[in-house]
Amino acid sequence: MKLSSLGPALLSASLASASAQVTVEITQDQQQFLEGESLPVAVRVINRSGQSLHLGAEADWLSFSIQSRENLVVSKSGEAPVVGEFELEPSKVGIKRLDLAPYFQLDHPGRYAIVATVHIKEWDRDITSSPKNFDIIEGAKLWEQEIGVPQAGATNAPEVRKYILQQANYIKGHLRLYLRVTDDYGRPLRVVPIGSMVSFGRPDPPQVDKLSNLHVLYQNGPASFSYTVFNPDGEMIARQVHDYINSRPRLFVNDDGEIKVKGGVRRVTANDVPPPKSDEAEDESAPAALSTGNSSPSSSPASGPKSSKP
Repeated sequence: MKLSSLGPALLSASLASASAQVTVEITQDQQQFLEGESLPVAVRVINRSGQSLHLGAEADWLSFSIQSRENLVVSKSGEAPVVGEFELEPSKVGIKRLDLAPYFQLDHPGRYAIVATVHIKEWDRDITSSPKNFDIIEGAKLWEQEIGVPQAGATNAPEVRKYILQQANYIKGHLRLYLRVTDDYGRPLRVVPIGSMVSFGRPDPPQVDKLSNLHVLYQNGPASFSYTVFNPDGEMIARQVHDYINSRPRLFVNDDGEIKVKGGVRRVTANDVPPPKSDEAEDESAPAALSTGNSSPSSSPASGPKSSKP
């Protein structure tokens, strides 16, 4: 009996040793998300084994699972693309960044936990991370409007989409404004955080221009207002800051149907979209009508693994 129990004990010790030599961690920049919002994660693989590891060649070298607070497994709608070979040298850290939202059906508010598993083929071992908790939160609808998506040269009826502005209590006492873009059936096409907002103010009535771009102006500080413009794909094409000086900034539509910010004073910042020119004056007026485009100033797609010291 003593000999027969030795096998499982040795296996357990071997797995514990492997986990000590290679560590897997999940990090996130935020812990609360609206339904349909991107769910970016970074997986850190720390190699303390004293030998190089060849990772990323197989589609199953890195896998994920998500469970609800009730320990129910969240259904997958696909496998996250993780293939990309790299050599992880001793005492180095490999980082894989990706968005998990398209691959899991996170359609109910609540607390969830992500677990990442790295399979080391040479050792025939799986190394699992500790669970990383996050929340899917509900947002309060502030405004919505259906739009037609313009198609160059098209003669048939335009595609119908809907803009929805939502407010969510991102952290206690910390409000954040979101844009949700849905199709004609109400399915979310994109959910993007616009920015933090003050608790004592609501956005100005949003305006949609002749190109179906959405213009949003809301107060994000004691005397500052954020002005953002999105195209029908939910891509931000303009962002500016306007300060309440002598008069309050407001959206207005001129006789040509162009939407501008009237009142206040624009303050040029490094976060402006498009980036400000070096000789741009701080009191420059907001752009008039802005065209749609395929390019987005938002962050680039998830990057592949990179190495650094732990």
